[in-house]
Amino acid sequence: MKKRVLTGITTTGTPHLGNYAGAIRPAIEASRSADVESFYFLADYHALIKCDDPARIQQSRLEIAATWLAGGLDPDEATFYRQSDIPEIPELCWLLTCVAAKGLLNRAHAYKAAVDQNNEAGDDPDAGVTMGLYSYPVLMAADILMFNANLVPVGRDQVQHVEMARDIGQRFNHLFGRGRDFFAMPEAQIAEEVATLPGLDGRKMSKSYNNTIPLFSSSKELKAAIARIVTDSRLPGEPKDADDSHLFTLYKAFAPAEQTAQMHADLAAGLAWGEAKQRLFELLDSQLEQPRERYHELLARPQDLEDILQAGAVKARAIATPFLAELRDAVGLRSFSQAAPGSEKKKPKKAKKSCRVVSFRDDSGFRFRVLNAAGEDILLSVAFADGRAAGQVLKALQAGELELRQERLQVQALQAGEVVAQSDSLADEAACQGVLQTLQDLAAE
Repeated sequence: MKKRVLTGITTTGTPHLGNYAGAIRPAIEASRSADVESFYFLADYHALIKCDDPARIQQSRLEIAATWLAGGLDPDEATFYRQSDIPEIPELCWLLTCVAAKGLLNRAHAYKAAVDQNNEAGDDPDAGVTMGLYSYPVLMAADILMFNANLVPVGRDQVQHVEMARDIGQRFNHLFGRGRDFFAMPEAQIAEEVATLPGLDGRKMSKSYNNTIPLFSSSKELKAAIARIVTDSRLPGEPKDADDSHLFTLYKAFAPAEQTAQMHADLAAGLAWGEAKQRLFELLDSQLEQPRERYHELLARPQDLEDILQAGAVKARAIATPFLAELRDAVGLRSFSQAAPGSEKKKPKKAKKSCRVVSFRDDSGFRFRVLNAAGEDILLSVAFADGRAAGQVLKALQAGELELRQERLQVQALQAGEVVAQSDSLADEAACQGVLQTLQDLAAE
């Protein structure tokens, strides 16, 4: 059975070298594999969170679509679409919003960064925070889960969102699956060697830092950008530390292994930074020459791009429309004609609790433990100074607001990044998964 690979780029700017190396190129390479089914999209709903300039969003959608195709994506083999052309995605986003724990979304990196920035400025913690920013991970979960993606190529800073998609999907499966898992559990896929490319100043290449290297600009503009890469003050003839060089990191992301090794050796032998920049320019210019020409040809024919994306939307909706109908049925959004007239309602059986909790006090302080259906301890809290604090953490656990994770052969519950309860060392991986499932069942009871 083929694995599904899905990724997308937010349409708020012109793609740069970091976008290409970190997301577009590995995604296109993956699409050529015979054992994968590829889904690639323009994340234009996500763009509305970051940009309120309609002209910029429209131009960015055009440029990013052209970039994917110029980079070698075959729309006949992959499913290539705009997020906004698939109405099932925002509807699924709402279904997932209704099961996503607020405590989970409170831990999202983007939201926490905004709150920290406001706190440092002495503002209200949520000043300027929109619900779009806050619930961004739920929309991303909908993007992933709608097509049951198995692998999601992302930068390291996006791994958390894939993990949140797993958490939300598991919650939906547990509440509405009735023995069926509607959603497959996605895995983040990172190309470690190019996970996050440095920009001109050594920080992550980003439009927000204004430190990007243009992707499909002219050779002259590319050379001028590379000339601005920050290097140390070592003179020609002095040994250079390639492993601590932003320039070498960029070179390594595009050069074959033998060429990379030669560059590393030459820098150690005293290669001048100017010569190293020239080599990087020649490498990039040669690799980008043909895609650059194709890119500008596509920009000149926007109707061709529109036709390709509309055909991709038809392919995507052929999957999304019937799947969403199943999800609507699962949550009870059914046609009245589906229920037999006059059918008697059966009194639901009281679900047998999968576990129970016990609060107590010992010499260390106030604690609680969780016991499984067999009465065995599966989780023990840390000691709290007072019973109220212990009760609040227990309440958060029962509400599904604590982060659950497996650390080797031990299950831990975390609040605000701190371990507040954990299991003993368990026998094997299966035992860990059993404890995790029991704790998730506790939150659903």
